[in-house]
Amino acid sequence: MELGLTGKTAIVTGGSKGIGFATAMLLAGEGAEVTIVARDPESLEEAAGKIREQTGKNVLAVSADVSVSGEADRVVEETVRRFGRVDILVNNAGTSAAKPFEQVDTDAWTADLDLKLLGAVQFSRAVLPHMRKAGGGAIVNVTAIGGKAPSASSLPTSVSRAAGLALTKAMSKDLAADQIRVNAVCIGLIRSAQIERMWQAKAPELTWDEFAADQRHGIPLGRIGRAQEAANVIGFLVSDAASFVTGTSVNIDGGISAVL
Repeated sequence: MELGLTGKTAIVTGGSKGIGFATAMLLAGEGAEVTIVARDPESLEEAAGKIREQTGKNVLAVSADVSVSGEADRVVEETVRRFGRVDILVNNAGTSAAKPFEQVDTDAWTADLDLKLLGAVQFSRAVLPHMRKAGGGAIVNVTAIGGKAPSASSLPTSVSRAAGLALTKAMSKDLAADQIRVNAVCIGLIRSAQIERMWQAKAPELTWDEFAADQRHGIPLGRIGRAQEAANVIGFLVSDAASFVTGTSVNIDGGISAVL
């Protein structure tokens, strides 16, 4: 399937590892110019080097903290200075913070919302003039299945993710007239540094493949997902192949969620 990404420019936050890195690699491989954003300059440049090597694209790596006011504007300005436009935004930056309600203090609530919700808000706001100038664009907010069906001891992240879903729907309505599509993906168990730490803590005697296929995870498809599988869905949603898709969310969870 032709994704129609040649000549377009994408910004991927949280782009140095995991789903963000896999997404940036896919977009660059499909012909897009890509800016990747992360806080750690060393891991960011390492990721950019791998994408350059495998795709031949001159990836822009910008170290920034998406939760800090003004950083989104700086990243977008650098991207436009280098590539001349912005067509795609993948709001992927985030961490998993999951505790019982009484153990989450005000600072933790503020930090989580600043990172996962306001970070997406600020980046989306910063790219809008450039997407309008380009005649349209696509935004994908990376959230989690807990935003639809929160479990116990899943705070504050499940609330931040639920807010991200509401943001997605509201933005899709407001921006449709500008041909800017806004969608979300809801992530389940996907291999990441965090999941690998869980593997080492809970079952270091198992190989990764054995741990990923452990039926105690309760995943109907029988294994933990791969970052590339999430990137494939995101790549579709930002592409011309999804030109009539906006205001929706897609679960990437192997079927584990109880909700659509």
